[in-house]
Amino acid sequence: MMPGGGHDAVVIGAGAGGGAAAWQLCALGLKVLLLEAGPAFDPATDYPLTAPGWERHGFPAPPGSRAMLSYGDLGRLDPATEDLASWSRGGFPWRLPPGAPRPPSDVGYAHVQGVGGSTLHFVGEAHRLHPDAFCRHSLTGQGVDWPIGYNDLEPFYALAEEVTGVAGDGAPDGRPRSAPYPLPPHALGPGARALVAAGARIGQHWQVNPRAALSRPHDDRPACNYCGQCSRGCPLGDKGSTDVTYLRRAAATGRLTLVPGAIVTRLRTGPNGTIVRAEVVAGGRAQTVETPLLFLCAGAVQTPRLLLLSASADLPRGVANSSGQVGRNFMETLMWRSSGLVPGLTGSHRGLPADAICWAPDAGDPGGFRLNHTTLEAGLNGPIAYANRLLAGHGEALKAALRARFGSALAVGAIGEVVPDARSAVTLVPERRDALGLPVARISSVLTDTALARLRRMAAACRAVLAEAGAELAEEAGSRDAFTATHVFGTARMGRDPATSVADPLGCSHDHANLWIADASLFPGSGGGESPSLTIMALALRAARAAAGEGPPVSPY
Repeated sequence: MMPGGGHDAVVIGAGAGGGAAAWQLCALGLKVLLLEAGPAFDPATDYPLTAPGWERHGFPAPPGSRAMLSYGDLGRLDPATEDLASWSRGGFPWRLPPGAPRPPSDVGYAHVQGVGGSTLHFVGEAHRLHPDAFCRHSLTGQGVDWPIGYNDLEPFYALAEEVTGVAGDGAPDGRPRSAPYPLPPHALGPGARALVAAGARIGQHWQVNPRAALSRPHDDRPACNYCGQCSRGCPLGDKGSTDVTYLRRAAATGRLTLVPGAIVTRLRTGPNGTIVRAEVVAGGRAQTVETPLLFLCAGAVQTPRLLLLSASADLPRGVANSSGQVGRNFMETLMWRSSGLVPGLTGSHRGLPADAICWAPDAGDPGGFRLNHTTLEAGLNGPIAYANRLLAGHGEALKAALRARFGSALAVGAIGEVVPDARSAVTLVPERRDALGLPVARISSVLTDTALARLRRMAAACRAVLAEAGAELAEEAGSRDAFTATHVFGTARMGRDPATSVADPLGCSHDHANLWIADASLFPGSGGGESPSLTIMALALRAARAAAGEGPPVSPY
């Protein structure tokens, strides 16, 4: 049963954007109704990392925690890019014939639908976009510029870092700061130290990666215990996921009403073009909710889906879609990972995931991609992964190799910029419907020649530092072979021109004065490999203050 009226704002989606917007609106005195399609998770019981068999399980997937999806055109495997084919010494059947359609991976679009959204399973990298990312078209002639600049977001980045509890060392990275990181940096683990040393010898500058994981107790949350399982869920609450940061703070104001399992099926407009109500299914009942102020924060796949599902006789192309841009400009995660075994390296399964980063590994592609230490993030933190993926053989020989080599794995990941392409989009699929009978979202995402050229540079940079570290390559995987995306962007992008964008520079719909969007669908560009969560939060905090008629942010403490 949905609660009655009396709210000042409705927020759809309880992830990075929805959580940040809900807290900021509550902190400014508004009563907020937060509707989340997925379930609530209990960290103490849902993330059993001490149980036997922990290595065989990823982040839990209870009913309703993943959206039904379809995949359209994902491109084909170009024979000229066979050097980017995925492989594993352990024999994973990753190779596909040249010319075959590029499939989605087993996970495809990796996301969580629930209270906390995908921050529940993110590793916790906390990056600000580089100032150059806001003007990539001006600098390179590719893509489009953002309608805002770094300085517009800088105070909101600082606020987001404070609320989530980001640990960093403040070393120069081209991103000016008005305040130091709230928490001191985490110590680098054995694998990261090996990469720092190897990188220095070949001109790669590796440094501490800013992480939304507490290096000491903060805001009534404990320090990280370095279990290395961030992507499987954090049972302690030290990782800065939305449920234990923004939503906990919003609940403490007494102004938040959170409804898990509330699926918004349609938005309805009134005579003046505002969104007057949302149609919701909660507890098996169809209901309506008034929307005096509406924040749509469902992510770069479900946000355009809902806007398109809300088409009517008056709005045949959907809500907020007078430009025809809703669902277009989709950008996936361009990724590569190389892994190997380093003779003499020990303890690489220990420490904090993604603890080291290299921001400018390729002078020929400045700002185009970054590298990070990804041994733990890649799941190479237990013996099963070694046996399945890194070591050949079987029986006693395999056991002996495992005893000798466990703790010597080293993996380097790369994430790169994707430029929007006309073939890449989120659309509806009338012939495939969810449990409520609604068309599901279809993702089409084609790698351009530019993306494949960048992927080759990414692979070369990963291989170079691993070779310098003395690694024997054991597996590689990348976007060339399969669509695997943790970060997706661009399907309701912001801009100054209503003819070419969905929202204005603050995130307010060009078409509907009370509709605000606060998630990665706003992004005009993907950045140069930065993790987007902190930028989503900063955009949401900025939009919430603007919607409430407030000025610059203030400290939450």
